[in-house]
Amino acid sequence: MMLLLMLSLTAGAAPDTLTLVKAVEWGRLRAAQATIARLGAKAADIRVGQRRADLLPNLSGSATATRQTLNLDEFGFPGAGGVTNPFSIFNFRLRIQQTIYDPATFARLAATRDSVVAAGLDAETAGVVAGTAAGIAFLRAVSAEETVAARESDTTTTYRLLIGARQVNQAGLTPAIDVTRSEVTFATARTQLALARNLRDRTRLDLIRALDFPADTTVTLAHDLSGTTAGVPATAAEAARFARQHRSDLGAERQRLRVMETGREAIRAENLPSVTANGALTESGRKTGTLKSTYLAQLGISIPILDGWRRQLRSREQGLRIDAQAARVTDLEHQIDIETRQAFLDLASAIDQVALAQERATLADRELSQAEERLHAGVAGTLETTTAQGGVTAAQDGIIQARVAQSVARIGLYRALGILEQLR
Repeated sequence: MMLLLMLSLTAGAAPDTLTLVKAVEWGRLRAAQATIARLGAKAADIRVGQRRADLLPNLSGSATATRQTLNLDEFGFPGAGGVTNPFSIFNFRLRIQQTIYDPATFARLAATRDSVVAAGLDAETAGVVAGTAAGIAFLRAVSAEETVAARESDTTTTYRLLIGARQVNQAGLTPAIDVTRSEVTFATARTQLALARNLRDRTRLDLIRALDFPADTTVTLAHDLSGTTAGVPATAAEAARFARQHRSDLGAERQRLRVMETGREAIRAENLPSVTANGALTESGRKTGTLKSTYLAQLGISIPILDGWRRQLRSREQGLRIDAQAARVTDLEHQIDIETRQAFLDLASAIDQVALAQERATLADRELSQAEERLHAGVAGTLETTTAQGGVTAAQDGIIQARVAQSVARIGLYRALGILEQLR
């Protein structure tokens, strides 16, 4: 099922409407870094076959046809001398060699298999990183689009305030500076709108790049950022334990530790005897019709005795590497614990910020409405409406940033737990 999903996502076109969950999925399975990591995992799997070949039969053959003469004098045979007449020799040989027992090779094969698991976990980690980047790029694009909508609303509002200021000024209720102030505010809103549109186009290109689509790809972004945290542990302590069991990067480091330990076992196994068998079947003669068969069969045992303590020193060196890797594993466990707890804090804070931002926006709209009433009544100038409009703009930006921050925190929590694929 997962293979079919990967094929559909990597070969298909961009969806008409892109959601946050879909952006994360496409990033995990389509991004260049994730693709390269999966290819690396496949290459590691092929290396298992290469290592296994050391334990399989080695078969080779050769054929020669020789035309020669011999100088019998160089051999010193009594009664035989001179150079022989030219003669031919045909030789056909088949050789086979088989490792019967080699503990070091067996251990290296086991280490290579463990390396495949580590490479697969590395590929999964690369997918998580790419999916997170794609999700954040999506949220930035949504934020930019909503900012454009907010700046368009600001431009409309400031234009309405400008018209009102002119009407009040013509009625003789306010001085000309109030009109000028409204004109400056309207020009500022138009400038901010132009900048917001540029940022929107740039963030959309960043999103397309994160999803590995052509630059001219067009997608519609879903602005519904609501989601659940179903399946997430209830407390930070439980989440930390959960993450240590599900984080692919920690799994990869633990697997690399196992590879190193198996590698040290392979070095130590080099001190043990190894057994090999080999043989050869030869057909030879001066004519192809009179070939004679000979064979050779050998069973050999190799017993390491002394190599200048090289194996022992390599084992000690490998032990130090194991200690260093164990320290990395422990450090990553601590890092995951901190990341998980921070993700819990960030999500809780983001939820509070959304509620506060919505309350602030309600108050800012009320302030602007009251300032407009005072302007039209002639009891206040445009300074109040300009200040109130600035508050509305800041409140709109606050809501956008808070909603995006909440979604970013939700992505961060699922990533910290090692279950980004379960984001919904």
